[in-house]
Amino acid sequence: MDCENCAYFVYDEETEAYICDADMDEDDYAALLERRSKSCPYWQNGDEYAVVRHQI
Repeated sequence: MDCENCAYFVYDEETEAYICDADMDEDDYAALLERRSKSCPYWQNGDEYAVVRHQI
């Protein structure tokens, strides 16, 4: 999974580390870990300029 480009991948000052800030509960997280697919269903493009480049 490409977490570094995900909109939910944020820096947590309390732990001084990057974390996934997607809104999911324990069941969602367990299902994510059990998936055979490597793609994340919560992934969102964190590149705010992607839409602008697409319009050009």
